[in-house]
Amino acid sequence: MLYRWRVKPGRELEFRQAWAEGTALIHQRCGSHGARLHQDRDGLFWSYALWPDEATRRRCFKDSGVLDHPAFPRMQGEVVEHFDEVVLQVTDDLLDPLNADPGTDPSTV
Repeated sequence: MLYRWRVKPGRELEFRQAWAEGTALIHQRCGSHGARLHQDRDGLFWSYALWPDEATRRRCFKDSGVLDHPAFPRMQGEVVEHFDEVVLQVTDDLLDPLNADPGTDPSTV
């Protein structure tokens, strides 16, 4: 799943903090496999989230109450433009986990 947002200028850190808090909660409560957040050269934020399956993802957002957590309104409050979600299916996975190499700088990935 790909999520994309344009964030208010100067509010990137607040957005990233709320995103991290909310994403950790989703991982704990809903069983997602986690997510990564990227920022492109134009300032657009992209998040890639991996789920066991689409049914698990739907249940999470429908039944778990995670979106009631304060991190989500804080995150959305920093957004000036939302883009449609993009549903993806993994066909091949050659991505190494970031924590596999303690010397990896996540800002360069």
